[in-house]
Amino acid sequence: MLTTAFTETFGVSHPIVQGGMQWVGRAELVAAVANAGALGMLTALTQPTPDDLAREISRTRELTDQPFGVNLTVLPTITPPPYDEYRNVIIDCGVKVVETAGSSPAPHLPHFHAAGIKVLHKCTSVRHAVKAQALGVDGISIDGFECAGHPGEDDVPGLVLIAAAAERISIPMIASGGFADARGLVAALALGADGINMGTRFMCTEESPIHRNIKEAIVAASEVDTELIFRSLRNTARVARNSISQEVVEILSSGGKFEDVRHLVAGARGRAVFDSGDPEAGIWTAGTVQGLIHDVPTVGELVERIVAESEALIAGRLTGLLDPVSA
Repeated sequence: MLTTAFTETFGVSHPIVQGGMQWVGRAELVAAVANAGALGMLTALTQPTPDDLAREISRTRELTDQPFGVNLTVLPTITPPPYDEYRNVIIDCGVKVVETAGSSPAPHLPHFHAAGIKVLHKCTSVRHAVKAQALGVDGISIDGFECAGHPGEDDVPGLVLIAAAAERISIPMIASGGFADARGLVAALALGADGINMGTRFMCTEESPIHRNIKEAIVAASEVDTELIFRSLRNTARVARNSISQEVVEILSSGGKFEDVRHLVAGARGRAVFDSGDPEAGIWTAGTVQGLIHDVPTVGELVERIVAESEALIAGRLTGLLDPVSA
């Protein structure tokens, strides 16, 4: 078993996290991750209302007695969701781990800590990680350029970003973006992280609540089959390459504004992809790591495989590279 500062602080058996994913972080996936000894995250804003989140937390507890968390992503919008109400539901339901992302966690941190909740904050740069650490979060998730969703605007890949963050971060830190297997976990540990966060890889499991066609599309895709949209708007997002994402890139690179692509990137269309199984129905997130995904195992099989192969890599191949001490 791999024991790290992350597993000890957040109370899980394995240094593996299934981060919050819109439309994907639901009870059946989160419970399966928890039962496998890793840390699963419900996605608060996948639920239409705070009351729906309370019901989803209850449903998760019916499926597992192991620790799990809730992702609360706070983003500036014209009509923001009732973030405080979602936060209060998380507290009232007795959840003990929260993954924050987007804006600064400062407004919510005192409330979570007063309730004894550990806060893991997702960052895309070292400077933001350092600031979050200073605010008092309990852990950092450092998100490299390879990731699905929003990689920030610095374009720093994980190989550099993780090591650079490790030089400045003293609290537990997990690495996000580009992780799918034991090789990634061992590499992250070598770079100074205390575990890994996987999104796209967990999408491709039996318990993932998305259509089988989308899982198979990820398996069939390579590491170059993504697009970076919203670059000109300084709100870059990595999504799966399809006719819709290519059209968005073309419109914006030709001087278009958000209003010109709004109808293409609507969240309802992205959800329709996962529900209908039509990969051309809208924009949907996927990371470059899809080039390393070749099957659709159960969550239990995936976590067991990663842990066992990581231990074998560390004890076998890496230890075997050391010269024996001469007698």
